[in-house]
Amino acid sequence: MSRRQLSGARAIGAALERGEPARLIVVREGAQAAPVARLLARAREAGIPVQRAGARDFERLRGSAGDGDALAMMGPRPDASMDEVLHASGSAWLLCGVAYPGNAGFAVRTAEVSGADGVFLDSPFDRDQRRDALRASMRADRFLPVFWKPADVVLAAAAHCGRRIVGIEDVGAVAPWEIDLTGPVLFVVGGEADGIPQQALARCDHVVRIPMAGFIRSYNLQAAVAAVSAERLRQQGGAAR
Repeated sequence: MSRRQLSGARAIGAALERGEPARLIVVREGAQAAPVARLLARAREAGIPVQRAGARDFERLRGSAGDGDALAMMGPRPDASMDEVLHASGSAWLLCGVAYPGNAGFAVRTAEVSGADGVFLDSPFDRDQRRDALRASMRADRFLPVFWKPADVVLAAAAHCGRRIVGIEDVGAVAPWEIDLTGPVLFVVGGEADGIPQQALARCDHVVRIPMAGFIRSYNLQAAVAAVSAERLRQQGGAAR
């Protein structure tokens, strides 16, 4: 099951009755309706984390499509295993050779905003640099799994799970909107200086190129992640399925 957001206490309760996992429930501050109270009781019994948000923050999180006083992020847990993430039906990201913790963190945050199921990083970061990357991500690891794994391990596992592998590199022959980006996909991006390593590039089923018209050789890492993530969401009708 991939990540998705549900709105309204009754809809969330029905999903829980069907056995769908919930990562997090957010309730509008001051909400006292009976369905919300029942949902909170069920969340406590199931050990589902609950957060309360002020009216403004709640409306921002809910967006224009939802209703009700409760939101839930449904899907794999932030502590889901690598196997769970790669067997899910959504997107995942592999960042290869990123040199700067800040750039890695911003990319992880962008992947989380787009509804990715997980992010894999193959980088030489030490413990402090990994901490800095997660801080820069606004602690996105609270909401999705973040793994520190060698690229060859991730690519082999993704292929074994039947997940398409799409690289994002300036040698790509097609633009992101010229191929199907929906379904279970592992997106691969490379480091700031060298891009995707050749051995990883060779394992991609497709390589897309984001059009560029300036003199600097490439977009920043998180800009590339954002461009492809937005196109995937557009192809899916705006939903992180």
